[in-house]
Amino acid sequence: MIYSMLDEVDRGLIHALHIDGRAPFNRIGEVLGVSTQTVARRYRRLREEFGLRVVGRPDPGHTGTTQWLVRLTTTPSASGQLARALAQRTDTSWVMLTSGGTEVFLIVDGPGFDAPALLLHDLPRTSAITGISAHYVLHTYLGGPTAWPGRLAVLDSEQQRKLRPHEEDATGRAGSDTDDLLFAALRTDGRAGLAQLAEATGLSQSTVARHISGLRADGALYFDVDVDDRVFGVTTRAMLWASVAPGKLDGVAEALARHEELAFVAATTGSTNLIAEALCPDPASLHTYLTKKLGAFDAIGTLETTPVLATVKSTSQPPLLRPRPAR
Repeated sequence: MIYSMLDEVDRGLIHALHIDGRAPFNRIGEVLGVSTQTVARRYRRLREEFGLRVVGRPDPGHTGTTQWLVRLTTTPSASGQLARALAQRTDTSWVMLTSGGTEVFLIVDGPGFDAPALLLHDLPRTSAITGISAHYVLHTYLGGPTAWPGRLAVLDSEQQRKLRPHEEDATGRAGSDTDDLLFAALRTDGRAGLAQLAEATGLSQSTVARHISGLRADGALYFDVDVDDRVFGVTTRAMLWASVAPGKLDGVAEALARHEELAFVAATTGSTNLIAEALCPDPASLHTYLTKKLGAFDAIGTLETTPVLATVKSTSQPPLLRPRPAR
């Protein structure tokens, strides 16, 4: 099994990157009790074999950006090609094939409270798309800056404390129109060096360092870790679409956010007002979760479960960093 290919150091490294995606390898090595060279070697292996990426992302709650969850029903023959085309866009952060290959699920990032261009006019006009539903994300209870608990079971509280960014690094910042350039660069590689980020943004290295510190201090920037969840024994993934009485939505969502089986919980608009992503070791475990844990919530009126067949795109962006054009 792929899960057996990771040891405690590998899982500790992934946990460490969730705490500070830009933590130096020597600091991670000190916490894990191994050499800097060992950490660097393990990091390269995890990148090459299991798709490990550290991705810098804006926090919608602090940057004025928005997220939309979009479900496209398609003909089976067209779903793969459509998903790959949508994955090439810079405004999509997740693209998955679900529901037996007849549905494409994606997350679309918007620049503000206006509907993103993808929804307004950029979707392909094709008979292969048989249905569209878009759900505005109102509040995220689990996900984004808060990682799936299944990845965070290695380091103790003291090790975690040593890895958190130092308070003196949080120097604050003034607002700047260079934020978009920096976010774009960090979304490609959250661990990119200062020289590379300076080339991509046209800023000096010292300005880049201060800007990153300020964005993190403001809560506007967080670092996500993208890795094949099969390394944690996950073989069964599903999106859960629930309808909850509005007065009980917060209570149910907050309780679900503490479930170890879930990696994402959010309140949305639409006929179903709560969405979650379940990660389970096998179908039997998903069945147990649905019938035992979720079944205990009387406030959940309806529940639709759509299995995830394949992830075409996750949080990371494939293009390499490119320098800002000279003026």
